Amino acid sequence: MKLAIIGLPQSGKSTIFAALSGARGEASKKDQRLSAIKVMDERIDFLSRMFKPKKTTYAQVEYLLPSEAQGGGTENAVWNQARICDALIHVLRNFTDAMGAAPDAKADFRRLEEEMILNDLVVVDKRIERIELDHKKGKTSDENEYPLLKSCKELLENGKPLRMSPELAGSPLLKGFTLLSAKPQLVIINNDDDNESLPLWESSHENIELTMARGRLEMEIASMSPEEAKDFLAEYHIEKAALDRVIQSSFKILNLISFFTTGDDEVKAWTISKGTPALEAAGEVHTDMQKGFIRAEVLAFNHLKEYGSFRDAKAAGVLRLEGKEYIVQDGDIINFRFNV
Repeated sequence: MKLAIIGLPQSGKSTIFAALSGARGEASKKDQRLSAIKVMDERIDFLSRMFKPKKTTYAQVEYLLPSEAQGGGTENAVWNQARICDALIHVLRNFTDAMGAAPDAKADFRRLEEEMILNDLVVVDKRIERIELDHKKGKTSDENEYPLLKSCKELLENGKPLRMSPELAGSPLLKGFTLLSAKPQLVIINNDDDNESLPLWESSHENIELTMARGRLEMEIASMSPEEAKDFLAEYHIEKAALDRVIQSSFKILNLISFFTTGDDEVKAWTISKGTPALEAAGEVHTDMQKGFIRAEVLAFNHLKEYGSFRDAKAAGVLRLEGKEYIVQDGDIINFRFNV
């Protein structure tokens, strides 16, 4: 999964990117503004200690800071890069800037929101015009696409982002349009070092996830050793580093969970959408597992931790055999039985 970090100038989005990509980030060799972050998970650590595999693989999440130097025009460059991402992280300034201007996070949020809505409206209008022109020429299109786009247009013309209508935002027919306002959005209120609070804002009205970070401070902490960082986190009353909070929220807004596979060779975390059936989860591991799927041998992580071994968990009756329709749960440890 990939999330784009957006925000107005001087909002601190570069600082937030640096805070996220600090200790655990691995910059892309092709693009220094793309960082792959290892998702630390105590469950993976536990499994690795138990199985002692040759390799331990954590889940990963990618964060992109769109470059204004690419593409035609500054704004278009940023939006074009953001479009290909799965979700957006919107950074809002909540500190007095260098010119002494007081922050207005809600106004800044709305300003960028309106840009995204306008961009989407242009895309939707063009497609509607093309369909209408094709109809005049006797050409046909998917009968569901046109009414869907008209519903999008109505919402956008009323100044509402498409994520306000989950049915529209999640429609497979819209996926190819990469509409900005349909993407899940995490808003980070970027405070100064001493401000631990969020501004008064009923974020549920915007259908967004809202969190706070002290970007400059957490950027410095991210560059420290774990021992040094621990002291600073305690001093500034930070229970969990910005990176871990943002990763947790990233999984939440994208409706993602993790399941695990284990063995002598590798213990690995796999990221899938909540509600994924076992057959599709098998395909994430290997296409042969999906093609020749027989059964999924499933053990909840908490049960393994409680009973201490697969053998004892099986004796207790909590190790289960599930079919292809079984909905994988977060923390499931799965061995896929298959035959190709």
